[in-house]
This record gives sequence, C-alpha cells and structure tokens, in this order.
Amino acid sequence: MGLKLSVLDQSPIISGTTPREAIAQTLRLAQQAEAWGYHRYWCAEHHSIMALADPCPEILITRVASLTSKIRVGTGGVLLPYYSPLKIAEQFRMLEALFPGRIDLGIGRAPGGDQATAMAMGEGRYPSADDFPDQVRFLDAYLNDQIPGNHPFARVKAQPMGPGAPQIWLLGSSDYSGALAAELGQRFAFAHFISAQGGDGVTRDYRRRYQSSPREPQPQAMVCVFVICAETRAQAERLAQSVDLRRLNMDYGVNKPVPTLEEAESYPYTDADRARIRHHRRRVVLGTPDEVRDRLLELQTEFEADELMVITITGDYESRLRSYGLLAETFALQAA
Repeated sequence: MGLKLSVLDQSPIISGTTPREAIAQTLRLAQQAEAWGYHRYWCAEHHSIMALADPCPEILITRVASLTSKIRVGTGGVLLPYYSPLKIAEQFRMLEALFPGRIDLGIGRAPGGDQATAMAMGEGRYPSADDFPDQVRFLDAYLNDQIPGNHPFARVKAQPMGPGAPQIWLLGSSDYSGALAAELGQRFAFAHFISAQGGDGVTRDYRRRYQSSPREPQPQAMVCVFVICAETRAQAERLAQSVDLRRLNMDYGVNKPVPTLEEAESYPYTDADRARIRHHRRRVVLGTPDEVRDRLLELQTEFEADELMVITITGDYESRLRSYGLLAETFALQAA
C-alpha cells in the first residue's frame, strides 16, 4: 500500500515478569518490527510506573538501533521540561553520529508520572511547561547549529557536529502541541491512544496553520493508535481485557504491572467499572487484521495523516508480538 506504519513501545511490565524481561521484549519486538517492514520504532519515557519499564528512551534506542540496520528509531518522547535543551541536543547529535539518517527525536511536555515523581525529577520543584516553546526552539537551534550570532550562547556547539540531524516531532493529545508544531514548522504526532476525540480537527488545523521551516517545508502528521489484532474478533476482545483493567487501575491510582489475561478475567468488576471500560474502549482499535486495517485507514483519512503508528499492550508478550505480525501482514509491509 506504500503506507508508512510504525511502532510505539512503552516497554510494558506484565504481572509475573520483571522490568528486565520487559526491556528484553522491547529489543525482541524491535528486531521483528524491522524484519516485518515497519518504518519507525519509538520508545516512550515514563517514571516510577510499575507497568512501564523505560524511564530513559535515549539510552534504550541506542541498543535498539545497534540491533537493527534500517528501521528508524526514536523517542516517543523525551519529556523536555525536565531537561536542558543543550544536553538533549548533545545526546541526539551523538545518536545521529552513531546511526546516521535513522534517528527521530519525539518531544513531549507531559510529566510522564504522578505529581510526587515529577517533584522528585525537579528536585523538589514541579517542572513547569511554561517555557516549553522556547525549549523546543533552543533544542532545534542547537541540533542544527543555528543559535543567532548575537545570542550569549552563540559560541556553544552541540557536539558531535555533522551534516545530518535527527527528525524532530512534537507529540500531543490536545491542540497545544499541534498549534506549536505548526508555528515552529515541526512534524506533529497526535496520540489518539490517549485522547480519542478531537484529534482529527487538531491535525487538520495543524496542516492549515503550518508555517514552513528550512528543514520542514511541508507539514508532516502522524496519528498513534492503540491496536489489538487477532485471528478473530472474539479473540481480540478477550485480549483487550488486560488493558481494560490496566486503564481501570490508572483511573483509581493503582500502580501495578499490566494484568495478565487470567487476572483481568477474574477481577470483580462493578457496574461503574464497566462504564469506565466502555469509555476507554473508544481509544482502542481491535478485531481481525482486515477490521483493524480498515479502521486504521479510516483514521488516516480523518486525520489527514501522512503516517500511522500503533501501540499494542496485552497480558502476555506472545499475543502482543502476534498482533504486530498480523498487522504487518495485512498491510503487506514487506512488499511495500
């Protein structure tokens, strides 16, 4: 089909497994994703979450890139308010030097954890996102050696310098990042798996309001969708129970690993719980390969998206792997 289809991996820790196993499964999935023909592989940043193993994607993607050879690798994304733009630029200039032409820098402004964790990351001060637009501007300037000559930091260079630079993507689940990406002339990825309503309008507005930049003369939009793909719809519905309970735990502030299918099926749900689950299911695309493919293509049209990215979490690593494999097959990624 010629469509670029990519993977977002949060390195889920499934109940009964260890964080180390979750990281090993990320590496396994990344290698398989390249073999199947996926275009990008992004690792997410989260802190002090018992269900997610990766707090430092800039380190993990180094290993992912070293185990693969063609697939683009990146972050989905670095939580910039916690960090110095110069330091992030240095890290990603190093990654670009190690893996030229394959590095993506996805940037977010969410805390990636609860308030106490955010305070700890800020050494007792809650990191504000008020300076996020300026941080993005400085990060872009450091990456591309474009600090204005009259600026006090004009002589500061992000090493190792070179002719190429990572692609920058602004990530968001509201209109804020879309508007900022349009203003700054940056690529934009909307997180449908976080917010199932309004994203199509946000992405279309991004296109309409886009201001060309030297590196990105045209807008580039992606939509990231939560997917569970199985041989039958009934099987996909059953597998979705683990993420149903995972999201219920998040609603109630329960910090636990991703439930297994057995744990999810034996949980004593109330009517209120089931109502919450129905609400969250709007953020899930599930079914047979053909059903999932058709819905993803509908979303691509609705969002006017250039690319699709999918995230899958189930109660076991084999069914997660199988979901990505079935999706690659129905989209004929290798042939593309």
